[in-house]
Amino acid sequence: MTSVDSSNIERSFSYQENEKVLCFHGPLIYEAKILEKNWMEDPEATGPHYYVHYKGWKKSWDEWVPETRILRWSEENLQMQLRLKAYYRAKQSGNHTKGQQNDQEGSSLGKRRRDAKLEKEEDYLNRPEIKLDIPDTLKGQLVDDWENVTKNQQLVTLPRTVNVNEVLLRYKRFKKDKKGNRELNEDLLDEVLEGLRIYFNKALGSMLLYRFERHQYAEIRKTHSETNLVDIYGAEHLLRLFVQMPSLIAHTNMDPDAVNVLSDYLTDILRFMQKHQKQLFQTEYENAAPGYVTVSSST
Repeated sequence: MTSVDSSNIERSFSYQENEKVLCFHGPLIYEAKILEKNWMEDPEATGPHYYVHYKGWKKSWDEWVPETRILRWSEENLQMQLRLKAYYRAKQSGNHTKGQQNDQEGSSLGKRRRDAKLEKEEDYLNRPEIKLDIPDTLKGQLVDDWENVTKNQQLVTLPRTVNVNEVLLRYKRFKKDKKGNRELNEDLLDEVLEGLRIYFNKALGSMLLYRFERHQYAEIRKTHSETNLVDIYGAEHLLRLFVQMPSLIAHTNMDPDAVNVLSDYLTDILRFMQKHQKQLFQTEYENAAPGYVTVSSST
């Protein structure tokens, strides 16, 4: 089976209280410490969640995050943190002088201990892993997306004209036109795309939104209560889901063959999104009204 069935997620915790971890916040990764853990049963946030404190940040930034945003403290993940940070800084180089960049380079990363902890559950280590290489232009898209929302206090216009469902339908048409009916396993393709729709609908409210977007989400659920989220949100949030997919798949019981098939499809969809980036992603986000900013900052 290649279906991405969220019901297969196991009721277990991969991380413990007081454990030092790495945690996604926007497109970047930061050192964090787990303060609490809890299994949430909310329909939009079912699964293990952790209350984390980001090292060097004010306590007001402490937050509950799903397990998919957490990475184990390991040499490999520290290197990924460095690569993302370097990419982000390179992108900002047009707005900063070389001297300013050099001043920013001294970080605490060089002082961090490489004390990766062993997994307590052997079966977790043996689960098949999925690795997605996100194209550089889409990494840039993620950075722009994060800046627009968290720094510029802007929002994606909702409902999106080209929504998630439309993106996936366009990809299906692309595959059919490219391979022809005889070469394409349409049933398998439909199964993968439907799995992505299910995961998106379930994951959006709990793990794909930035804090500034939560009030917009609450309002859109009131006005479009009968509409699936894949028909409201677009490529911007779908790309955020792809970032989380490796961790999501690691918590299912999919066999290695199914994981490989899914990985191939996800990689291909990312290439499709890169090829049609200008048509799928919103180029200019909308400015939030002053009233929205006030309400959002108080929640």
